[in-house]
Parts: sequence; structure tokens; C-alpha cells
Amino acid sequence: MDRLGGGGGFDRRRLEARFDALVREHRFTIAVVFPAVGAVSLVASAEGLLPEFMAYNALFIMFGVVVMRLPLIAGVLPVLGKKGLASIGLLTLYAYGIELIGVRTGWPYGHFEYEISLGPMLFGEIPIGLPVFFFPLVLNAYLLTILLLEDYAKNRAVRLLATIAAVLAIDLVLDPGAVAVNFWEYAAHPDGVGGYYGVPASNYLGWVLSATVAVVLFDVAFEGTDLRGRLDSCEFMLDDLVSFVVLWGSINAFYANWIPAFLAVGFGIGLLQTDRFDFEVGDSALVQVVRRAF
Repeated sequence: MDRLGGGGGFDRRRLEARFDALVREHRFTIAVVFPAVGAVSLVASAEGLLPEFMAYNALFIMFGVVVMRLPLIAGVLPVLGKKGLASIGLLTLYAYGIELIGVRTGWPYGHFEYEISLGPMLFGEIPIGLPVFFFPLVLNAYLLTILLLEDYAKNRAVRLLATIAAVLAIDLVLDPGAVAVNFWEYAAHPDGVGGYYGVPASNYLGWVLSATVAVVLFDVAFEGTDLRGRLDSCEFMLDDLVSFVVLWGSINAFYANWIPAFLAVGFGIGLLQTDRFDFEVGDSALVQVVRRAF
């Protein structure tokens, strides 16, 4: 069905094509420049190098995150139907529920609390934008697994188990970096020392549960769709994972969190195996600025 809204004349395919063109035109800026600027600003905030009104600016953080998510959104949109929306709705309820339980009880991730406001906070405790932070971590792992495993990914058990392992590996990169820049802290390691770079083992046991729920729901969401075909035809669909590698890999390297930094490099190597680094940077915003300067 090409049109949404019936008689309103809203052409879904035309909108998707324009969205694709927009992302494609600004790939380098979205996937490299934005996370690089984000990494610098977060480290500067954590180190007290920015004025108070600029440090951990929630609007700036959310804007940057949403921009970095655009390639993933544009990539998935053409294969997202009613079943997919229903699965995402259920996953949204789960994400809010389990995070709220986690903050209040310490189960299943261990006792933790947000140190800064990541945008508007639900009940003053968890970010309203939580799905924007959480869903892409799982979906990037899901898409990368499909590409790397190729025909093996057709086996559901293999696909799900491999994706869950990839999600856990992503969190082994994310959580130490987030603790380092004071996004959140765990009660067991309030100074960020001990455990796995200040992150208790209970966090990763909790992620086994949440990753399993999320991966299964995403698998249901895309069952019967031409997701693999879209992956093959959409060269920028994993650019959000490129952003992840640049942002959290550099933050972990700055704080000498070497295991997370090397894991981030591992994801970069995985992306290279998918032949996804074909950026057309000639018209990027960064290149234009450099040209004007010189």
C-alpha cells in the first residue's frame, strides 16, 4: 500500500525516498561528525571544562542522539508494518517498566541511578526518551548479525542467540563509557571503580533478560518482511552503529577503558566486513567548512 491517510494523498513511498536521499546526502556528517562532537562535549562536561549551562545540556544530547538515529529509522521504515509497530509498542512498555523497576529496586541490573537528566524524566526517575537510547542498540546488533552470519542467520535459534550475544557486547562498550561520563552510577561502585569498569556483573545478567525480550520482539516485528533485501539495498542502514563505535569507542579510549575500546574496534571491523564504509564525503558539511576556511 503506497499511501497513508487514504484520501489525504500522503505518499509513503515518496516520503521514504526523500528521507533516504536526505540521509544519504549527509551520511558522513551524521555518522562521524555528530558522534565525534558528542564525545568531545561529553568528556568536556564530565571533566568540568564547559560552562554550567552547556555541560550535559539535555536538549543538545537528545538532538544529537536523534540525528544519529536517522539512518536506522530511514532504513527500517519501508519494512515496518502494523505487526512491527505493535511489537515496538510492547517493547516500549517493557523498556519503561523494567527500567523503572530497576531504578526503584535494583532488579535486574543492580542498584543504579541517573546522575544527569537525559531529557524529560518520567516520574522524575527515568528518561522519557529511553526507547531512543535502548531500541537502536538491539536493532543494530540484530542487523549486523544478519549481515555477518549470512545464510546461518536464516536459522532462528542461531540468529537470536548470536544477536543476544552481540547486544551484550554492545553494552560491554556502552556502560563503562556511560559511567565514565557520569550518565549513571551503580551503588556497588559509586566511584566508578571495581567490577567491570565500575559496572557490576548483575547489570549484564539483567541485560540477558532485556536483550532476549527485545530481540524476540524485533524478530517478530520483521518476520515475513523483506528486511534482508532492504539491508542489501540500503547502504547506510548501519550508520548508527558507526556512530556508536565513534562515540563510545573514543570515550572509552580517553578514559583508558581498554577492553570496551577494543570491543568497539571489533564492531568497527565487523562493519568493515559488511562493506558499509562507502561514505560520499565530498559534499559533507564538514568538508564544506574546511573548504571555506582554506
